[in-house]
Amino acid sequence: MSERSSVVDGTNYPNLDALLALQYSVTPQHRRYLEARMGEANGDFAFLETLSTQILALGGERMREICANYDFICSIVREEEIYFRRNGNYRLTTFEEANRLVYSDKAFMGRYMDGLLLTQVYWSNHSASYAFYKNEFLAKAVEGYDYLEIGPGHGLLLYQAISDDRNGSVSGWDVSKTSIEQTFEALETLGLHGKKVDLALRDLYAPRQDEKLFDCVTFSEVLEHLEKPQLALESLLQILKPGGRLYVNVPINSPAPDHLYLLRSPDEVLDAIRTAGFEIETSAFYPMTNHTMAQALKHRLTISACVIARRPVKD
Repeated sequence: MSERSSVVDGTNYPNLDALLALQYSVTPQHRRYLEARMGEANGDFAFLETLSTQILALGGERMREICANYDFICSIVREEEIYFRRNGNYRLTTFEEANRLVYSDKAFMGRYMDGLLLTQVYWSNHSASYAFYKNEFLAKAVEGYDYLEIGPGHGLLLYQAISDDRNGSVSGWDVSKTSIEQTFEALETLGLHGKKVDLALRDLYAPRQDEKLFDCVTFSEVLEHLEKPQLALESLLQILKPGGRLYVNVPINSPAPDHLYLLRSPDEVLDAIRTAGFEIETSAFYPMTNHTMAQALKHRLTISACVIARRPVKD
């Protein structure tokens, strides 16, 4: 056992151990929480090692700053949690508010995105959602699949599709040119190795400019940011081939400075997706770190909802 991380075997999982050791040195106040989280990881260490390797590659020389910004995101989420507990709803309701208060503030967004990157390892519900995507969605895609991710962010999920030799094509859409550029830079850092990816400035709500349909569409941690979530789900149905599969990852009871769409239970998530015309293939729900599902449901704690749905062969 590594004396630095106390839970993780630094010999077998050197990058996970190094990441935690750096986090402890930058923000020792998070050590107790993270050790409890790693104590519950059980057989997930190999997966967390892979994620840590990718995060360290993306962070490069900025890793100490990124670790500091994990504390930043914890602080601002805690503020939103207090508001949610007092009022029973999210603070913001419109995209205009989110754009004015959050997205237009480049310094804030930079720190926010840094913190989110580390949650892929530090928050068990985020790690489990990533594993579900990889093992249940991507691994079970048809041979030669055409893949689209909307809002690829740091590019970690998109990179999995690019790395899969079974894909036929890989695309990513975003409404922000800056986000597209950042995603491409992240993919280059992780290693495109000459593989092609089509990153485009596209609005899901805009009229279609082409008739291409996809076998697989990923919509991860996007729905909660939208003012018209049901319209987005209906639009997703139209860009899938008949029988095509959609992966949705959306949080339940998850206050954050830019979250608009509040889903309060697993049933609400499934109902919203069915209402848009999808058939549910499978789903999984992961409670926030160091809590049980029973606790999360009773106390309205954050739950990550992961749903794989299909466009019916005959609409």
